Amino acid sequence: MPNTPRTRFCLVRHGETDWNGERRIQGQIDIDLNASGEAQARALRPGLAQQGFAAIYSSDLLRAWRTAQIATAGLGLAVAPAPTLRERHFGVLQGATLDEASLRHPEVHRHHLARTPDHDYETGESLVDFAARVMGGLDALAARHAGQSVLAFTHGGVLDVAYRAATGRALDAARDFPVANAAFNWLERDDHGWRLLAWADCSHLTRALDELTG
Repeated sequence: MPNTPRTRFCLVRHGETDWNGERRIQGQIDIDLNASGEAQARALRPGLAQQGFAAIYSSDLLRAWRTAQIATAGLGLAVAPAPTLRERHFGVLQGATLDEASLRHPEVHRHHLARTPDHDYETGESLVDFAARVMGGLDALAARHAGQSVLAFTHGGVLDVAYRAATGRALDAARDFPVANAAFNWLERDDHGWRLLAWADCSHLTRALDELTG
């Protein structure tokens, strides 16, 4: 059987929000971009214009969707919603800072810091279920666009999972790689699995906050 042509992905985390600056857990709460986030989205345009994307997808949460709409203006492609690219649901911790979370829900906060794979934040999504949702969605896009390049706007948790899938890093291992607002992250998918091409390119930005569950 012939090999399936590889699919190339550019994954972009949404631009900055006020909650990013407050180090507040966003999860699936629908937060819009702030002025810095809008500027970051505009800064993506020159780099994206140099690529020949076949399709553009975005999480349907507002911060990612707005980033996509601003960043892709002029590319001549419509942005399609992809709910599988939503951030993880952090249950009872959504809306809290990490300091607040440690006081209000100390046991849940402990599992959060430990990256306990099957913990669901009481009303949210376990890391195992989240990773299955994310990679299932990305695998489906790879199959749909075999041999093409795809642009996708998403969230820090999604990028965390994709990086681990491409590098063999365990889901519960401590994160030692950056996940920045509005950075370019390149991966590819073929019959042999996922492979990392380039990560956290922020050369087009004056500043970018690192990921905090959003």
